[in-house]
Amino acid sequence: MSLQAVTYLIVGATFALYIGIAIWSRAGSTSEFYVAGSGVHPVLNGMATGADWMSAASFISMAGLISNMGYGGALFLMGWTGGYVLLAMLLAPYLRKFGKYTVPQFVGDRFYSKGASSVAVICLITASVTYIIGQMTGVGVAFSRFLGVSNHMGIFIGMAIVFMYAVFGGMKGITYTQVAQYCVLIVAYTIPAIFISMQLTGNPIPQLGLGGHFVGTDMTLLGKVDQVVTELGFGKYTETTRLSTLNMFVYTVSLMIGTAGLPHVIIRFFTVPKVRDARMSAGWALVFIAILYTTAPAVAAMARLNLHATINSAVKSGGDLFAEDASIKYDERPDWMKRWEVTGLLKFADKNGDGRIQYYNDKTKNPDVIAKVEAAGWKGSELTVNADIMVLANPEIALLPNWVIALVAAGGLAAALSTAAGLLLAISSAISHDLLKDMWMPDLSEKGELMAGKIAMAGSIVVAGYLGLNPPGFAAGTVAIAFGLAASSIFPCLMMGIFNKKMNKEGAIAGMICGLGITMLYVFAHKGLFFIKGTEFLGLFGGKENFFLGIEPNAFGTIGAIVNFVVAYLVSKVTPDPPEHIQHLVENVRIPRGAKAVDGSHIH
Repeated sequence: MSLQAVTYLIVGATFALYIGIAIWSRAGSTSEFYVAGSGVHPVLNGMATGADWMSAASFISMAGLISNMGYGGALFLMGWTGGYVLLAMLLAPYLRKFGKYTVPQFVGDRFYSKGASSVAVICLITASVTYIIGQMTGVGVAFSRFLGVSNHMGIFIGMAIVFMYAVFGGMKGITYTQVAQYCVLIVAYTIPAIFISMQLTGNPIPQLGLGGHFVGTDMTLLGKVDQVVTELGFGKYTETTRLSTLNMFVYTVSLMIGTAGLPHVIIRFFTVPKVRDARMSAGWALVFIAILYTTAPAVAAMARLNLHATINSAVKSGGDLFAEDASIKYDERPDWMKRWEVTGLLKFADKNGDGRIQYYNDKTKNPDVIAKVEAAGWKGSELTVNADIMVLANPEIALLPNWVIALVAAGGLAAALSTAAGLLLAISSAISHDLLKDMWMPDLSEKGELMAGKIAMAGSIVVAGYLGLNPPGFAAGTVAIAFGLAASSIFPCLMMGIFNKKMNKEGAIAGMICGLGITMLYVFAHKGLFFIKGTEFLGLFGGKENFFLGIEPNAFGTIGAIVNFVVAYLVSKVTPDPPEHIQHLVENVRIPRGAKAVDGSHIH
């Protein structure tokens, strides 16, 4: 069977599975639509959380970014997994004990204010919509390459699939679909990694292969990658930081607290029966997530080495990288390059007219590399490789069997669609439950609310699709901004709501508005108003490369969060304390199940 036929077969089978599950688990009540009737087993919830949380950015973009950035890309690993631990330890059990469906509901009740709930809805929708753009971009990339359709057509197909299982099944349908999607994406991620690790290091475990020796030499795999990239003028793979150490630290913190503030992941903890189950499912999710996250650095390093080895035959033989016959002839390029060129994510321009592909860092300042480049007659790097293709192209670069390549396509789509569905549910529940039912139409029947939720979901899918067709940059970059928005608005509000009984509604509202406002201002200044190119107002912050303290827009959520905490604290000091019953409520939420408050009446 041809690659195209195998891909259609495997991707089609997974889609049929998702839609079948959605029809089997249709939501019949608002409780089933929002929180799957709070009856999901912790292990299944852990798996569904893993799929919900490991988005197209984790599956498709993250290893590509690490592959491009080297050591600097580790901030994505540290930030996303660290944030998950924060969420599991500091937020999930308390929010589950509070027992509400949604984050804005918690904010509204804890801060005894419809206004606070409204601001939380705006923050939630802003972060979630930005995050969905990344998922839709990932869906477009995967579909356009593997199903032989245009990027736009791919996004339309993705919208239709999500619409079918998210609108019919609600949280109940999404939960069981996400369990299936986790199984698909983890198998799709690890099988190629095992094959490639065997090829390059002789070790079938990619995590160990990364620290092992390159086949046929006494050099470590990472040492080999370092040698090749530095000879070609790139920064040292194992040492290159992202702009600066401060920027890396702030970026990591932004991703951590942004993860802990993500509404679609927090909602998952309302789907289990008990508070103990919320902790259990958080632990299981961490196990399921770790399988992919410990594999990603190995996938990244091996993909980078394989890419250079494909283009330059001297990489594996250890010969002269600048020899004329080392660079591959364009006419003899492998089939995978031809396939990716069609998508526009891989581009070749023959700058010196020799019909061969030269791929190196033509902006290097290294005099040795510059001298070798001039001697070889190279006139600039001729290949442009989009970071988002590295994972999807990896099995093709390593010449793995067709079924493995098709499996990776199914995994990438599973990752994007599972997260998109979770986000859409968070948005639709915020609109139908928090805005319509709680604020505007308190007399709305359960049937009416369920219908409103489905209409809101359908509307959100249309908006998400439109933004996916006009995305602001690469998938993981867009997602990083979404994390920054969640970090600067939702996370501080939840933390102060749980751990500071004196925090009042005025402080919470002022903090959220200032945190979100300053982050969006900084992002828009550098990325354009609503990410529209040409509308940047960089002068406000001192020009294109003059970042505030060297902090890039994707990392600015940490600064926004600090502003949020400080403003909320200061405002709460000059405004009235929360009512007594709210302070008791906060204390009650913080006492673990089974612990009793000390009653002084028994002491004689």
